[in-house]
Amino acid sequence: MSDNPSLSPSAVRASREVRAVISRLRRRILSASEVEDITLSQASLLARLSDRGSVTASELAAAEGVRHQSITATVASLAALGLVERSPDPGDGRRLLITLTPEGGRRVEEGRQARTEWLAGQLQDRCTEDERQAVIAAMTVLERLTRD
Repeated sequence: MSDNPSLSPSAVRASREVRAVISRLRRRILSASEVEDITLSQASLLARLSDRGSVTASELAAAEGVRHQSITATVASLAALGLVERSPDPGDGRRLLITLTPEGGRRVEEGRQARTEWLAGQLQDRCTEDERQAVIAAMTVLERLTRD
């Protein structure tokens, strides 16, 4: 149970179940689009670049919650694969900006499409229409928890 007596048993149970299911679902969704030549951390970095455009290694490290040296190594491996490029920052020549290449952008989109198709297929094959509608309703509730 919980050490906090103000939390209802149902809130504690819902919290545990949501976290466990989201964790397992996240791993399954990510594995649906795994590409053998890149790691999950490389895929995460590519997705972040897709969302943010050109950024520095320091900005990526902060966003990913890892050390600068780890990002530098990951960026180097992605550059060797032709998925990102590094160029001088026009505003500060001491810094490098990291940007997706067209091939990197294509890989990100393919991964997103594969994950979407996998999850939609699972929902189609393993759930009834009523269950899918329940999932949609539950997502509305969970979305409310993410708003400040």
